Amino acid sequence: MIIRTHAFARAGLIGNPSDGYFGKTISVAIRNYAANVILYESPELIIEACAEDLCRFDSIDELIRDVGLHGYYGGMRLVKATIRRFGEYCRIHGITLEHRNFTVRYSSTIPRLVGMAGSSAIVTSTLRALMSFYGVTIPKATQPNLILSVEKEELGIEAGLQDRVSQVYEGVVFMDFARELIQRQGHGNYVQLDPALLPPLYMAFDRRNAESSERVHNPIRVRFEQGDPVVVGAMKKFAALAEEVRALLEAGRGREIGPILNANYDLRTTIMDIAPRNRVMVETARSTGASAKFAGSGGAIIGTYPDEPTFKALRERLSALGCEVFKPEIV
Repeated sequence: MIIRTHAFARAGLIGNPSDGYFGKTISVAIRNYAANVILYESPELIIEACAEDLCRFDSIDELIRDVGLHGYYGGMRLVKATIRRFGEYCRIHGITLEHRNFTVRYSSTIPRLVGMAGSSAIVTSTLRALMSFYGVTIPKATQPNLILSVEKEELGIEAGLQDRVSQVYEGVVFMDFARELIQRQGHGNYVQLDPALLPPLYMAFDRRNAESSERVHNPIRVRFEQGDPVVVGAMKKFAALAEEVRALLEAGRGREIGPILNANYDLRTTIMDIAPRNRVMVETARSTGASAKFAGSGGAIIGTYPDEPTFKALRERLSALGCEVFKPEIV
């Protein structure tokens, strides 16, 4: 039997980056792009390399850039770490795994390192394949924590729960990561919203803007843990913006959320440095009458637009900058 699983790309609609700081967010799972895993029984446990793991470069400069972004290995470390963490989870919870080996390989169409959760999608898809292969059930609310532990504890990658919740639950999800919830039940409260409540959305990304999210988040993490009032206050404001958008969506007023998305980005600029190319993406999108904010850590933006002429202008102006522009498919 061949097991095939997938996990979709993710876009933070509002509230990010407060998910890693006991905040609130709304995220959408983007079906346009996905990480896919194929797993089947074999005599030995084999992790097959995909194209991104192969060590072939056009020049020394390309190798230097690749190592700077991805380290000395690509997605294979994510698959390997997921297998180990899954095994540890089963051992701790008294789940006996049948003695069977497998071959696993992954592929992904999610643009790398532009804030669309490509890494966590590989982990999520691998976990789903392992659960299916061994017939193991892990509570849905627990899965994002396990997926996060793969990156954060196994690999030392700074990250939050938002990506993993979005990829486990899919669709549109409001997430409350209040400290007291995390401490009491081990996870946040996750509420799925009707995608039909959303206004017309667009996304755009520039592959040349790829950078590690750790570069963005590590300084903020330090300031937050030191109690920096500017950072702590901003995280509370991000959470409040998420509440505002949820209220408007549930009231059937989704077309009014654009200014709040803009406010999310503007607030971000008060605590984080914005790379010039990313700033130009946002400003160009806004110049058409659309709203714009980061979908993640940078490299990709998401926003609303009022009509098709505006979307056409968006596509033309952002494409001229080298961006790929599309309408997200959300189910």
